[in-house]
Amino acid sequence: MAILGERWTVVVLREVFTGVRRFDDMRERTGIPRQVLTNRLTRLVDQGLLRKEPYREPGARQRHEYRLTEKGLDLWPVLVALLTWGDRYLADPEGSPLVAAHRDCEAPVRIELRCADGHEVSTPRAVVPRPGPGLRRR
Repeated sequence: MAILGERWTVVVLREVFTGVRRFDDMRERTGIPRQVLTNRLTRLVDQGLLRKEPYREPGARQRHEYRLTEKGLDLWPVLVALLTWGDRYLADPEGSPLVAAHRDCEAPVRIELRCADGHEVSTPRAVVPRPGPGLRRR
């Protein structure tokens, strides 16, 4: 949560996942204050979720686009889960402002939980949280 726990960070990631890669385009679409957007993009680059790619419009100075790294792409299921939750509890009556669809067949994408043996985990009560090997005892 140290990386994703701030509202604007998730908004920036949503924009990059939907193909918005340039600073000015993100500012215009989201209304994020300039300094906040600068800080969030810097943090996402520093954490290895985004990488900067230079580009230059004719007659203009060099700028950067922000592209997802493999580490950033691995967050897609998390964002789809948040989208699904938001659609269930917060969406307007006319529906979601964003739909995740399979590129090949256009069917809606959904998140499923499965254990390592392949069993579907249908409810949160079917999961037992246990201390993992990385737990630090104080």
